[in-house]
Amino acid sequence: MSVEGTWNLSISTPIGKIKAVVELREQDGTLTGVARGVGEDVPLGDVNLDGDRLTWKQAVTKPMRLNLAFDMTVDGDTIRGTSKAGRLPASKVTGERQALMEQQA
Repeated sequence: MSVEGTWNLSISTPIGKIKAVVELREQDGTLTGVARGVGEDVPLGDVNLDGDRLTWKQAVTKPMRLNLAFDMTVDGDTIRGTSKAGRLPASKVTGERQALMEQQA
């Protein structure tokens, strides 16, 4: 299963919903990516796809400095799972892949 593409995410946090865009690319068998949202672009680390389970880590500074760990399940063009920041409760994450035409616009 390919997870390449641009994904529009909605993260339900204790301070409200946060929208983010994650771009995933595969190069030489390695998944890489970047997350964009809340005024910053951050690289994804430890991106791993095992079956339909996609995981990655990222650090953000807005709205506050956090190290996040995402644990997601991919089903075609939809994605859902959680984002966890240290000892804070996990936040629910949902999203969908942008259509190719939207990505090229």
